[in-house]
Amino acid sequence: MSRKYFDPGKTEHTKALSEYAVNLKYDNIPPDVIERVKLMTLHTLGSSLAAASVDLTKKAIESGRLMSNAGKSTTWVGGAKMSAIAAAFVNGTLADMLDWEDCSWAGHPSAGTFPAAIAVAEELGSRGKTYLESVVAGLEVYIRAAMAVQPPRNFNHNQGWGLTSWQIIAATVPAAKLMNMDVNMTNQAYGMAAIYTTISSNLSQGTMSNAYHYEHGINAMAGVLAAYNAKLGLDNLQGAFDVPYAWVEKLTTEPKREWFIKDLDEFLLMKILIKHWPANMWVQTPVEIVGELAEKHRINPDNISEILVNPPTQFRMHFYNEGFSSLMEAQFSMPYCIAAILLDPKPGANWYTREMMNNKKLLELASKVKSGSDPEHTLQESFNMYVDGDFPEKTVTITMKDGTKYTGTKAGHKGHPEDMLTRNEFFDLFRHNASAVMTENKANKIIDYIMNLEDVKNMSNFGELLI
Repeated sequence: MSRKYFDPGKTEHTKALSEYAVNLKYDNIPPDVIERVKLMTLHTLGSSLAAASVDLTKKAIESGRLMSNAGKSTTWVGGAKMSAIAAAFVNGTLADMLDWEDCSWAGHPSAGTFPAAIAVAEELGSRGKTYLESVVAGLEVYIRAAMAVQPPRNFNHNQGWGLTSWQIIAATVPAAKLMNMDVNMTNQAYGMAAIYTTISSNLSQGTMSNAYHYEHGINAMAGVLAAYNAKLGLDNLQGAFDVPYAWVEKLTTEPKREWFIKDLDEFLLMKILIKHWPANMWVQTPVEIVGELAEKHRINPDNISEILVNPPTQFRMHFYNEGFSSLMEAQFSMPYCIAAILLDPKPGANWYTREMMNNKKLLELASKVKSGSDPEHTLQESFNMYVDGDFPEKTVTITMKDGTKYTGTKAGHKGHPEDMLTRNEFFDLFRHNASAVMTENKANKIIDYIMNLEDVKNMSNFGELLI
């Protein structure tokens, strides 16, 4: 019996989501959903490998070594062996390093789900089918839990949007499922996740600090730890999503608990957006437009007079004549990323070196990116449109020094659920990203492994693919 000394709430959503995760079986998951999570696994891994040369990547690995310098789980860059908890921290950090993984309606679940699931699957020697079940469960529970705690639609973004607070759920769920927990123990794992949930904060975005990428690793780590805590045994702790002020009200002033059990017969992960470029979510579309215009018209950046983005996006038009000071500051800047694709259409960590962030040619080009005359899209408005099935439409006009104008308009970009990357486009992007650390032959072996996970009897050998 689990006693509750405060108001226990009038729902049993925690139990319902525990049952959902425990009972989800490979044979009941549609083939297109299985295909998508395989491709998302590849994309998350590739985005992490592409960040190998980033200074913070090395620091994340060293931080992982402080927690564990031995174990069965592998850091995706460097191939160090650590405990699953430490490896989840490292790989969760790497997964968001270039801001290239995904975006759901409420954040970046791939940076929690896949690092946690692979680390635990390696440590436990899980079957490939069990891994696939676990990541589907993780993404599905995450989406519903995250939407239940979203701030009101008139929310002031300056107060701090908690995408790295509810991120922990994305890691806890697959870890618990891989540990073969029953419904009661899974319920308790969600309770531990509630205890470990960080406060919503705008500190990283307010300072544009690279520490933001650590936040994803911390939650991947904490999710695995929460599952292990429950596996080792707890008293009580059920009902974290139901008990008032246990979790939900700590994250929002406008709870929507109905989201916990919304459309459980559907696979909402199919609505997750895959980023086509290593940049913030709301920078993607203008970068895509500029890339297409530049390729189509063979635009010489030296001959550009002005680039107009209309409507502009709140907090994404910043530019500094003296240069950019951090990965995040550059990744969140529309002018910076537009200049980067014009100078180098093959993206990766090369866009974000210290030299590039202070490159005079890039800064001169970025200074030509201006806001159009229409009212800006706020961040909250943009996410509301995404949830409602729409997407912010952008028009980019490139004016050349001779007066020639090139214009493009898009609502969304390649990787949006309505314009998803094809299987081969996922493969090509993975090969491109993996080329930072491995040969194409080795990358192809990883593709083959991931796309045939059903046949894998023991994932403890996954790390061998990376060495």
